[in-house]
Amino acid sequence: MNTQGNPPLLTLGPRVRKSPFYDATVAAGARAFTNYNHMYMPTSYGDTTAEYWSIVSGVSLWDVAAERQVEISGPDAVAFTQLLTPRDIDGCPVGRCRYVIFLDEDAGIVNDAVLYRLEQDRFWLSPGDGDVLLWAKAAAAMTSFDVTVHEPDASPLQLQGPLAPRVAYELFGELALELGYYQCREVELKGIPLVLSRTGWSGELGYELILQDGQRGNELWQLCMDAGAEFGIKPACPSLARSVEGGLLSYCSDITLNDNPFTIGMARLLDIDKPQDYIGKAALQRIARQGTPRRLVGANFGGAPIAPNEHFLPVTVAAETVGHITRCVYSPRLEHNIALVNVPTELSSPGTKIDLEFPGDRRSAEIVALPWFPAEKTIPPW
Repeated sequence: MNTQGNPPLLTLGPRVRKSPFYDATVAAGARAFTNYNHMYMPTSYGDTTAEYWSIVSGVSLWDVAAERQVEISGPDAVAFTQLLTPRDIDGCPVGRCRYVIFLDEDAGIVNDAVLYRLEQDRFWLSPGDGDVLLWAKAAAAMTSFDVTVHEPDASPLQLQGPLAPRVAYELFGELALELGYYQCREVELKGIPLVLSRTGWSGELGYELILQDGQRGNELWQLCMDAGAEFGIKPACPSLARSVEGGLLSYCSDITLNDNPFTIGMARLLDIDKPQDYIGKAALQRIARQGTPRRLVGANFGGAPIAPNEHFLPVTVAAETVGHITRCVYSPRLEHNIALVNVPTELSSPGTKIDLEFPGDRRSAEIVALPWFPAEKTIPPW
């Protein structure tokens, strides 16, 4: 929450879509919303620190239906999806997910997404905030591929935290434990059609329950809350502190059209020279040869707990602006402030000293490697 003065209000109305879980989140005490992918998404239930601890030490339930899916299906679905991303998706079997990125002709990042392969010729793309649906439809219209691109009735609900597997076991039985990291399965829960996946945006153990019947959102929410009651489940929202700690990047904040995949450290997930053509291929190959001029890295800094930034803020060296803060926050576990910063590559090595410029305040900082806390991937026995 903004702690500097009175934050502006977000006016609710029929023009912006509400999620299938909207009524349930309001009843659960949602206090603030944002507009994400043309839909209202909760951002606070009143105490973001309490939500943080429920995510990192317990279990939490998030309405992230604003993560709108883009479905690609048809005889040429594989070939068309290959065109959209520099990652080779041929090796992704049905029932698996991949983290992918989309580029423009100059290798600027259009968006990032989790790709689900639900059938041999049916994919879902789950992107960040941005009009990927329109971008993909335009790409399809400009080619001769035999594909259908549309937004399905699919609304994610995230179950996140170290106790999430126990709640998922109450709901889905052994499947919850058998499902591997970045795997997915189409299932039903008491007749409610879902895609269940071992994915999420918390860096903790977690699942996404992607509802495929928008009329049953409140019912699904209550089933999850009932199953989690004995484990102290709490409604929560994507946590700024936990996402920054985990190096989980946010489109429009940490990733923009001015960045390329090497800027955000994605080289390991690229198949730059795959035989299939893809949008931005020549530009990305050129950057791979020449090197990227900028990098997104972490920074530690002290002083009083910092308020989250509302705008990009300057990074300076010797009073000269060299980059910008994308997001910053106080980390409850680290007990100091942290930030994601976009700086020249020559200033991106751990240990480099920089200054962070806040309104009326300058903080000395040190570059560190990402992430502070790696993602939890393995479900421990209990």
